[in-house]
Amino acid sequence: MMPSGAGRDDGADRPQRRRTLALHGLVGACFASGLGTAMAAVAVPWLVLELTGSAVLTGVVGFAQLAPYVLLQATAGPLVDRAGLRRSMLVGNTIAAVAIGVAAAVVAFHAAGPRAGASASASAGFWPLAVLVAVSGAARGLADAATAPLLPVVAEAARMPIERATGVYAAGSRGALLVGMPLGGALVALVGAGGVLVVDALAFCVAVVIVASVVPAVAGKPEEATGSLGLRDYAHQLAEGMRFLRTDRLLLGIVAMVAVTNLLDEALTSVLLPVWASDRGHGSATFGLIGGALGLGALIGVMLGAWLGPRLPRWATYASCTVLSGAPPFFALAAWSSVPAVLAVAVVCGALGGVLNPIVGAVQFERIPPRMRARVLGAVKASAWVGIPFGSLVGGALAAAVGLTAALLLTGAAMLLMTLAPFVFPAWRGLDRTPPPALASS
Repeated sequence: MMPSGAGRDDGADRPQRRRTLALHGLVGACFASGLGTAMAAVAVPWLVLELTGSAVLTGVVGFAQLAPYVLLQATAGPLVDRAGLRRSMLVGNTIAAVAIGVAAAVVAFHAAGPRAGASASASAGFWPLAVLVAVSGAARGLADAATAPLLPVVAEAARMPIERATGVYAAGSRGALLVGMPLGGALVALVGAGGVLVVDALAFCVAVVIVASVVPAVAGKPEEATGSLGLRDYAHQLAEGMRFLRTDRLLLGIVAMVAVTNLLDEALTSVLLPVWASDRGHGSATFGLIGGALGLGALIGVMLGAWLGPRLPRWATYASCTVLSGAPPFFALAAWSSVPAVLAVAVVCGALGGVLNPIVGAVQFERIPPRMRARVLGAVKASAWVGIPFGSLVGGALAAAVGLTAALLLTGAAMLLMTLAPFVFPAWRGLDRTPPPALASS
């Protein structure tokens, strides 16, 4: 016979297991949606290059996808608070799945239909694709605006330290990049870019199913998520988030630097890298492989950062890893056509960059009051991402104007200058200090 206490212990542990499952489910859902997004990051620019052969239009479609994403990140905080974090994730990922699925159907229709001419066919296929990826980008912006503030809620329920939870979440995101970009490159070669969009839509559906199944609705319902939201209240809450960000010099410095480095990274990954792979005769699989190497390195770095994070000196780690991870991939692509050499640089730089994620995540959650996390984190991410849509345009314009090698050297030099900021400005020393009580409390 089972001892009487055994059954009671198992029953007492059951709620805790459910709370832990909710955290793992959130990470799994983010992995699934990130996997689809990473594959689309290969398929969409490659599809545009196939349709038009234009680096400029490749940049335009990147802008069309990312500008709505950034806009929703900046403005969705109060809406997410009222609708609920879990519900917002479900709605955003569902809309993204539908938009990408329709984009795949449009691509298939134009590929199968009669063609009046190459130019007319390219135009007919390009503009619907740009509109649909814009809708998908807006929907992902809504979903992701809810994800970051939901993470500390489920982490606290699971009794996991925030550095560890942030590292696990970042590892899921980086793991999606690691798997998604090489898989996307291989699938483009096997089934075409349009077929990859179908897989992307299915990945968003999987994310919806996971969140609906294991993340409890109560975890995504802050106390403020009740009642109506008038235009005046909405504007006030948006302004409150931006005011908080402006008053914290460390967070503002992080956002400013990341905004510029993200712009340059987007120029690299959405335009310069696929153009390099195409011009050097390596093909879409190599494009995806290099993206996967960056993801592999980042995953290793994130795991090391999550494990060692509480023991690492934050400022020294952040400053050194930022410099060593930012500019070298640009210079490697400018200098070499050798795939193995570029892959080695991508893995090392990805690892150094991945160490930064747990540090930045922990600093944000420490300094932002819980009641303001949705709107402040939305403002943080939107501000950090504000340059990304323009990165595609900058990369395309530079490649067209001065050539691929010069464009890589110019963007690499800009990256090097920007990553020196933590060594220059005193506010960055705040990484090693406990935040003031007014910031750390709610």
